[in-house]
Amino acid sequence: MITEQQARSMLHHPVHDAEDSKIGKADHVFLSDATGKPEWVSIKTGWFGTSESFVPIRDARVVDDHIQVPYLKDKVKDAPLVTVEDGGHLSEREERRLCRHYGIAWDEAWRAANQPGEGGWAHAGRQTAAGTTAGTAAGTAASAAGRTAAGRTAAGRTGARRGEDDAMTRSEEQMRVGVERYESGHAKLHKYVVTEEQQQTVPVRHEEARIEREPITEANRDAALAGEPISEAEHEVTLHAERPVVHTEAVPVERVRLVTEEHVDEQTVSGQVRKERIEAELSAEDQQRLRGKGTRGEDRRR
Repeated sequence: MITEQQARSMLHHPVHDAEDSKIGKADHVFLSDATGKPEWVSIKTGWFGTSESFVPIRDARVVDDHIQVPYLKDKVKDAPLVTVEDGGHLSEREERRLCRHYGIAWDEAWRAANQPGEGGWAHAGRQTAAGTTAGTAAGTAASAAGRTAAGRTAAGRTGARRGEDDAMTRSEEQMRVGVERYESGHAKLHKYVVTEEQQQTVPVRHEEARIEREPITEANRDAALAGEPISEAEHEVTLHAERPVVHTEAVPVERVRLVTEEHVDEQTVSGQVRKERIEAELSAEDQQRLRGKGTRGEDRRR
């Protein structure tokens, strides 16, 4: 079982589950008003520690620099959200809800706190952490049970038990800013076909007929006298011409692909952090004496 000293030293340290997976960081440890032993720890979970879950640490243990609890991570994160009362106590109602979630018999735990020798309020006849005396009469005990017997005091918020320490621990939250990667959009390549008009000039040839006359000479006399002297005749010549012919051919011209480039921008984020302040309530005589010694306000209120 974890001692109060171990629990305090593990504040803001990681908390791991039964399979040694990190759940979050210990934010506050809650002590039993009756026994002063650690009962619950609140764990900051989620991005930037925005959520807080409660888990019992009665059967937890300290391993290296973290606390290991005998529950799985999902079990802890699914724990009901509870409200801590003024003064840093868990009410009986809230503690019952947590006990039901973790399968803890609250009535048995309540009876154990009232056994002789266990430091239970019903047999101690002492003051509780809330400052009220737990009586021994049945009626007084029943009334006190709803207020403080089941309560748990947050270590570091209300200080240690009476007689153990004369100093308070002042704590504050520190902002931790990280980044997460998420899908911001999609880009795709889409190939489609368009038709466009192109013009190109090419030379084309054609044949034309013309009459060519030549006189009769010794060279062509025989050909000229070969036919009838006077007759009708026809002679046909075939003419040729060229015309443009268009055909297309698909040829590769380039390769296209999508690539991603990473650019770094700066963004300013803001968040709220809580800080504890400790004030001393002094009599007018003590305040006058301190002012006479020139004590600065920062020394009286920190």
